[in-house]
Amino acid sequence: MMNLSPLIIGTMRWGIWGANHSGKEVQKLLEISLEEGLSSFDHADIYGDYTTEKLFGEAFREMTINRDDIQLISKCGIEMPCKNSNYSLKSYNYSQQHILDSVNNSLKNLGTDYLDLFLLHRPSPLMNPEQIAETFHQLQVEGKVLHFGVSNFSASQFELLNGFFPLVTNQLEISLNHVDAFYDGTLDQLMQKKAKPMAYSVLGNYFSQNSSENNRIKLVLTELCKKYNAEENQILLAFILKHPAQILPVIGTSRAELIKTLRKSLSLELDRTDWFRLLEAKTGKEVD
Repeated sequence: MMNLSPLIIGTMRWGIWGANHSGKEVQKLLEISLEEGLSSFDHADIYGDYTTEKLFGEAFREMTINRDDIQLISKCGIEMPCKNSNYSLKSYNYSQQHILDSVNNSLKNLGTDYLDLFLLHRPSPLMNPEQIAETFHQLQVEGKVLHFGVSNFSASQFELLNGFFPLVTNQLEISLNHVDAFYDGTLDQLMQKKAKPMAYSVLGNYFSQNSSENNRIKLVLTELCKKYNAEENQILLAFILKHPAQILPVIGTSRAELIKTLRKSLSLELDRTDWFRLLEAKTGKEVD
């Protein structure tokens, strides 16, 4: 059974795609995360133009953390042209050889013998579910991957692959700004199959875009922050956590203080009415 921490630490911005942390800074983030009881780390082969997994792995190898005390997640499938790859066109590749090579590269870069969870990063029109299932089975038998899932798959795409090999999660974009998963069947499907969804971009565009939608949300958040003695980002995360699908948010921060702040959202329980007030602020209308 997949066992991940209630908040998952996203590493996408730890390297050259964001904070450009040194190895020592990565170690500090690892220490803070574990102090907060957050032991699961989300990677993808392409993060940092194929460099962030190695940055993490080199930092981790110098620490005394027991490998079994953390959970490592990675993804593959996107071929991205950059100075660290030989790809000439951005595309998707789920051939057996590409998946096997991707897992082996992630294991090498992260400095580990196994991944706790491995995801297909984006659905491809050319993916062959039988071939993917055979590849997953091989990796599982070899002990290189414990669990498998997908990311950004529709309900039908998930069902197709899950029919050939059992999947444990679908990592989806979910936030107060982006509530499609509440209505498109993806969360319903995961609940039915007792699979826990993961969510990325969990704070949406609230802090990055000035819009009428965010202005409406701010009016409600201002009241709720006073009511719950909480910060805006904590309320936004609590909105996701209240969903009965038991969503596992990926918090994509490179700042230790924000990890500590968002950790506190786990103790917030929004009233049902307050949850719907936020939803109404997002849509700009009352529910039907």
